[in-house]
Amino acid sequence: MNVMNFSKQEIIEILRDDSKNEWLLSLANRIRRENVGDEVHLRGLIEFSNICKSTCKYCGLRCENKNIERYRIQPEDIIFYAQKAVDMGYKTIVLQSGEDKFFSKDVMCEIIKEIKKLDVALTLSIGERSFEEYKAFRDSGADRYLIRIETTDRNLYSQMHPNMGFDNRVRCLKDLKALGFETGTGCLVGLPGQTVESLADDILFFKEIGADMVGIGPFIAHPDTPLKDEPNGDFILALKVMALTRILLPDINIPATTAMETLNPNGRIIALQSGANVVMPNVTVTEFREKYEIYPGKVEISDCSREIIEEKINSIDRVIASGYGFRK
Repeated sequence: MNVMNFSKQEIIEILRDDSKNEWLLSLANRIRRENVGDEVHLRGLIEFSNICKSTCKYCGLRCENKNIERYRIQPEDIIFYAQKAVDMGYKTIVLQSGEDKFFSKDVMCEIIKEIKKLDVALTLSIGERSFEEYKAFRDSGADRYLIRIETTDRNLYSQMHPNMGFDNRVRCLKDLKALGFETGTGCLVGLPGQTVESLADDILFFKEIGADMVGIGPFIAHPDTPLKDEPNGDFILALKVMALTRILLPDINIPATTAMETLNPNGRIIALQSGANVVMPNVTVTEFREKYEIYPGKVEISDCSREIIEEKINSIDRVIASGYGFRK
């Protein structure tokens, strides 16, 4: 078996066979070490608006959720929080929001230009936009863009994303790659109706599009969504999808996602020992943080000082990266 180039059938067999878990996670950890080293990149996350026009069935920010208190951080305050993150030592800022129409191309470009003056790498995660908007963001200095495919199963995608199109999602990813963004995507593991076959397709899709970053997280049911009564995704299965992604894409950046730790108290550390090399502490101001509830019970490490975060990472013989964290 060629460990660097699994076939779809081999991926399916590994996902189904838990007797190989120790081997798989150990292999992913070794490939991570050999290709991206022992540095862990910290990226300061600012969740600047929970207003969203979309109706994704799994997401607590969906526009049809009337039980959420909406907020929008004004542009000047976003820049202020970015400066605070820089003062805390972060070399990458991640701006994330719902699909909020207030943040037009022009508004976002001004924010991008101001934050880039702080000498940081800048990641955007603000959803589906046109090629022209993406180009404007890139021209203004944005370095990376995250937009998860969530599932490559067309039928499942349509079920989970009313009024959205799978082809447009793929178009966004292709546009971002063409414009020179470091392009991030990823999937949810455990969506109702999802199969291991479709998860294998997800992993192969990441490789096919040449993703630079891939975030894998287990599905967690939100009580104010149509999927409120569905079981949560499986932590181990999500970990295995992440590990396989590392093996097939050895030199990309992979975050230890918050959702991992929501299902397992040591989820982030386990993920870092199974192929991940990025952690994204939330630096959003406290009064807004709990309102950005994509899923319930979100674990935070934002109240930890940088020293405590570093101590946890050092405890597994890893070190905090000092650079901007671009794909090597």
